[in-house]
Amino acid sequence: MTGLDHAALRAWLSVRWPGAGDPETQRISGGQSNPTWFVTRGDLRLVLRGKPAGPTLPGAHAIEREYRVQEALSHTDVPVPKMLHLEEDAGILGTPFYVMERLEGRVFADCTLPDLTPEERHEIYLDMARTLARLHAVRPEAVGLGDYGKPGNYFARQIARWSRQYAESGSPRIADLDHVIGWLNDNMPPDDGATSIAHGDFRLGNLMIHPTEPRVIAVLDWELSTLGHPLADLGYCVMPWHSSPDEYGGLLGTDWEAAGIPTQEAFVAEYHAHAIPTASLQPFHIAFALFRFAVIFVGIAARAEAGSAASPEAASLGALAPRFAARAREVIAGAPSRTGVLS
Repeated sequence: MTGLDHAALRAWLSVRWPGAGDPETQRISGGQSNPTWFVTRGDLRLVLRGKPAGPTLPGAHAIEREYRVQEALSHTDVPVPKMLHLEEDAGILGTPFYVMERLEGRVFADCTLPDLTPEERHEIYLDMARTLARLHAVRPEAVGLGDYGKPGNYFARQIARWSRQYAESGSPRIADLDHVIGWLNDNMPPDDGATSIAHGDFRLGNLMIHPTEPRVIAVLDWELSTLGHPLADLGYCVMPWHSSPDEYGGLLGTDWEAAGIPTQEAFVAEYHAHAIPTASLQPFHIAFALFRFAVIFVGIAARAEAGSAASPEAASLGALAPRFAARAREVIAGAPSRTGVLS
């Protein structure tokens, strides 16, 4: 899906929400995977999300899973948009898609949260930690997601999966990434059986913040969600403390502490204060998160090369794969971050 067939969209909308007038659409920037639009027709305000055009890697761009997990979580205290309809007929707009309610709020791509007060920055980060803890506290079987993924051996399966996606991307090998894959396989902690609904891409840029209050009102972009280990999400969520602003909006090199942003230690402590009991965060979990992000950027680069990337920024973002692989090696080597804390 590279563009919307407005005539087909109007006909489809009219069946479900009868009304006059052509829909107005606006492509939402920021998404690197599944293309997304605001759709407005009179008082009807929706968000439409579909699969990208062209070939995709096996299991990627699973919007059907996105819809299912958000529909299930709508009955919990995890903030998600209201799901309205999943359309699996690719003949309507060229690919399957779904629509959800459009919420009013703020999305921040810059982890330094410019133009906010120190108090607002501090509280947004802590509420991000609390929101992640609430997600992990939901028991999958209690919301109909007991079969949403395979329980147990999460890190072994994920390292194998992402290593395979890296190999199948056809992109040139990255020496640092190859080193990290070997280290992760050699330093995997024993499986403790902890299982939760894992978002897979839980970061500030995938959260919607209330228009005026420093609290999360929606968790977005569930494409990578599955049943997984809670520390995988937590390790991913602390990446800003291990990356710079030009590496997808990190904190390193900025005066983030003076700006009111809590330390990684305080963020992780807030998570554990609201989470079900789990083990402590280790360098392995952070290196694993950086490895996954590096492979995600390998995929973005591959889609840009094939012309099927959802964002016009994809070509430049694909160059971040070696940067995140290098950051993972820094964590592995014990290179100090400005927090000086890993758990």
